[in-house]
Amino acid sequence: MQKRLEDTIEYLNAKANFKPEIGIVLGTGLGGLVNVIEPVATIKYADIPGFPVSTVEGHAGQLMFGYLAGKKVVAMQGRFHFYEGYDIQTLAIPIRTMKLLGVETLLLSNAAGGMNPNFKVGDVMLITDHINLMSTNPLIGHNDEFFGPRFPDMSAVYDKALIQNAERIALEQGLQVQKGVYMAVTGPTFETPAEYRMMYRMGADAVGMSTVPEAIVARHAGMKCFALSIITDLGVEGVVEEVSHEEVIKVANAAEEKMTGIIKQLVAEM
Repeated sequence: MQKRLEDTIEYLNAKANFKPEIGIVLGTGLGGLVNVIEPVATIKYADIPGFPVSTVEGHAGQLMFGYLAGKKVVAMQGRFHFYEGYDIQTLAIPIRTMKLLGVETLLLSNAAGGMNPNFKVGDVMLITDHINLMSTNPLIGHNDEFFGPRFPDMSAVYDKALIQNAERIALEQGLQVQKGVYMAVTGPTFETPAEYRMMYRMGADAVGMSTVPEAIVARHAGMKCFALSIITDLGVEGVVEEVSHEEVIKVANAAEEKMTGIIKQLVAEM
């Protein structure tokens, strides 16, 4: 892993020569945030040595270096998922790459199904905590003390100050946002009505197939972490409807402007 990351960093430094302080991971249908980034360099995942390649529709599959609200950022336009067939440790590579590039704060976004009956399609949910129901962990295996301790604390994965700032920013922008617990599952199937009921009763407000492995790796490496979900479908008891990936992308695209406004101002205030 260490040699693989060294090759990755050497290539990126040669191509971009840019030291970002903030990392951004853009999920399904949410890649439009790059339109407000002043680009310095854009590199396709397929060209980066040691980097995985995204196979999911709605993910552009490229790394963008540039300025957002005057801050140096690196944005993943598309992420990697366990259900694509990658081993769980591979999901750590992009986040550890960001760490080695100089990133101190990681901003994550995703599309999620909402179980909380107070949620509606198109809502933005600020993630306050998570439940890992993926039955695995990206830190399993040899621990590299360079990145973090063998047993990292997870009592406050999502930075409380960033959550409070995002909530205030949303209010100032006239947006109503939700807050809640995100549950991560492997996918790629969407949930059954019985699974939605179980997850909500376990304490989750929304469910998706990403984010948690990245947040775990970020906290292990001492990075601040902030995450939000766009609620693209509902799994509320008695209101579960048929859902497709195309519909998820459509709803995420429609709600993207709200997410972009929050993240842009959040970055400006860092």
